[in-house]
Amino acid sequence: MRVDTTVVETNIHHPTDSSLLGDGVRVLIRTMKKITQIVGEAGTKLRDRSRSVKLRVLDIARAARSKAKQGQEKLKRAYGQLLNSTGRVAGQAKRFSQEIAAGVKRSADVVQQLTLEGLRDKLDAMVPLVRKVMKQTRARILRGDTRGDGKLVSLFEPETEIIRKGKAGKPTEFGKMVKLQEAENQIVTDYEVYDRRPNDADLLIAAVETHHARLGRIPRLVAADAAFYSANNDAAAKAKGVKRVCIPNRSTKSPERRREQKKRWFRQGQKWRTGCEGRISVVKRRHGLNRCRYKGDAGMKRWVGLGVIADNLINIGRAMAKQSVP
Repeated sequence: MRVDTTVVETNIHHPTDSSLLGDGVRVLIRTMKKITQIVGEAGTKLRDRSRSVKLRVLDIARAARSKAKQGQEKLKRAYGQLLNSTGRVAGQAKRFSQEIAAGVKRSADVVQQLTLEGLRDKLDAMVPLVRKVMKQTRARILRGDTRGDGKLVSLFEPETEIIRKGKAGKPTEFGKMVKLQEAENQIVTDYEVYDRRPNDADLLIAAVETHHARLGRIPRLVAADAAFYSANNDAAAKAKGVKRVCIPNRSTKSPERRREQKKRWFRQGQKWRTGCEGRISVVKRRHGLNRCRYKGDAGMKRWVGLGVIADNLINIGRAMAKQSVP
């Protein structure tokens, strides 16, 4: 058994605070325009701030290129204006929602009234997300808080996580952590999409147990990269019946452990483990697991599952073809 983790990115643009605020304003105003078309001039009148918000987003993009003190002051000033406009749009959207609930904005047509209720639900879902973006923008611009934990990076895929796996070409990825584990013949025996990124070391023993449950036997050899290593994992895997645990410990100072990691079986096991990286590359390139085109958590799980099934069909067919050759 070999196991590794990767990131499947959600289908979003690269997030910046200004672009997220611009997205929120665009969606709220578009929704309020649809409401106005149905109810006419009843209740609060719509004030379209789309143009001023767009200009502020462009100002921020230009000011962000400058590292001079004057440019940074201009950046903060533009962000202040953008936050002010966004707050006014969010407040107006809240009033629209309240007036629909109170019956101020209503339609005599049953179908249009149902449409109004749907638009109100859309406003109620979007306004809290826009205000969360406003809050994290103030924290970053005014207080210098750049922590990514719990940060909203998309209004349309709010569950997207910021994941850093130390890749030189792509240090930061936006999506969900996915585990893939394989047995012989490059067949994926289990996959999982995690709601929140776990520590790789916490996944190893569960992977061994899943292998046992699916195939009815404990794997003879377990191979993974150094992120899966811990002394507890090594001992627990051997206690479950794994004869050879091929997971390197890069920071070990034990001469005995270093000698073990230089043995032929360990080096061959690590060579076989690198095939898991190749499998991840193939499912991303051939089956589209580099970026999920479906929406939401359920869509992400469905997208990854279909990619794994497609890859397994190819590899199972190849294995059966080899067995049928006399």
